[in-house]
Amino acid sequence: MLDYNAPLMTDMYEYTMLDATLQDGTANRDCVFEVFTRHLPQNRRYGVLAGTGRLLEALKDFHFAEDDLRFLADRHIVNKSTIDYLERFEFTGTIRGYREGEVYFPDSPVLQVEGKFGECTLLETLILSILNYDSAVAAAASRMTSAAKGRPCMDMGGRRTNEWAAVAAARASIVGGFRGTANLLAAKLYDLLAIGTAAHAFTLVHDSERAAFESQIAALGRNTTLLVDTYDIEQAVKLAVEVAGPELGGVRIDSGDLASLAQRVRNQLDALGATNTKITVTNDLDEYAIASLQTAPVDSYGVGTQLVTGSGSPTCSMVYKLVERTGDDGRMQPVAKKSKDKATVPGRKLAYRSYEYSLAECEHVVSGPVAELDCFEPGDGWRNLLVDFVDHGQIDDAYTGHDAIMDAQKHHAEALAELPITAQSLMKGDPVIPTQMVTLPW
Repeated sequence: MLDYNAPLMTDMYEYTMLDATLQDGTANRDCVFEVFTRHLPQNRRYGVLAGTGRLLEALKDFHFAEDDLRFLADRHIVNKSTIDYLERFEFTGTIRGYREGEVYFPDSPVLQVEGKFGECTLLETLILSILNYDSAVAAAASRMTSAAKGRPCMDMGGRRTNEWAAVAAARASIVGGFRGTANLLAAKLYDLLAIGTAAHAFTLVHDSERAAFESQIAALGRNTTLLVDTYDIEQAVKLAVEVAGPELGGVRIDSGDLASLAQRVRNQLDALGATNTKITVTNDLDEYAIASLQTAPVDSYGVGTQLVTGSGSPTCSMVYKLVERTGDDGRMQPVAKKSKDKATVPGRKLAYRSYEYSLAECEHVVSGPVAELDCFEPGDGWRNLLVDFVDHGQIDDAYTGHDAIMDAQKHHAEALAELPITAQSLMKGDPVIPTQMVTLPW
């Protein structure tokens, strides 16, 4: 995918821990790590998991180049025996978790990584950086598309974030329900719909607005979208229809009172015979602004800053915690933190969602030893939320690429439709369904 070294997209202490555990022998202990969040971002009723496909792509490239190993050695981050270990490194563990596009809640075990401590610990920062950001963008996209009530939302946020984050955000926005992106690299990598026509600079570089419109239509055809708020909107709309005719594809408004302007522009277009011309609005939109435009004659939304920053919640506060490992006797043992406000639930987890009258009512998270979990009988109609992504190092390619993104978008829409309608409220509130933790005896 992008040109970077996945093994170095991490924190130094992952390598110093590896170095020490290789020396004392604990690097080879079988372990289970889990990813979850203790709480949803403020004002959110649900989360949306995104980034799993990107993580699997990165895992395929998780191999050390010579210059990576030279860097680690020259900086004395690890010793020679650890360099030898990394030289032949390959992830051989198993990864399962929630499907991409699935909704989640506090304590949902959205990802479970099982393998040797040495290989699992190296993945921590990579996993968290991908899932925390992509899930934040997908959740924002989900809230925006819910507020849009079926009107298309498009990603225009590339210029408002890091250039690599822009690609991740474009992908995550599709998982959350967006229809297309202005980012061409994302469109190329993931076969997404690319959108965009012209900025205000295009109008300004021409001697007149008419000349700009004539140039754009000559190049892109009458079905293009003309930007009409560089000077005077009313005059621009009149001119746009004069130049393109009533077959004009669309107009875009990027400033002012969008609801009022959209109404006036719609009436003007209809009066000019351009009844099929669409109206797109942009200009620092978020879910609240989109909701306020529900009664306005708007056909689509272009969203930038608020999308790529998670609409005020740029991370999901996901953590990666060791919950189980082998002891000196070779048997798996549950482990947990007891830190104040950061305590964790020991043991690997199962996860289900129960329903009443076809609506989700509870998230059920069950922990315990493998033997007990294998015998656990879920309630009638409970949906198992965990799927396998990697089986002893073998990556399931069904969860990567364009089709996987579109499947995730479809799955998200289905999962969201199963939640109580209050999930789509933009008001402050608790998670829309509770999470029930059950610990089976060890």
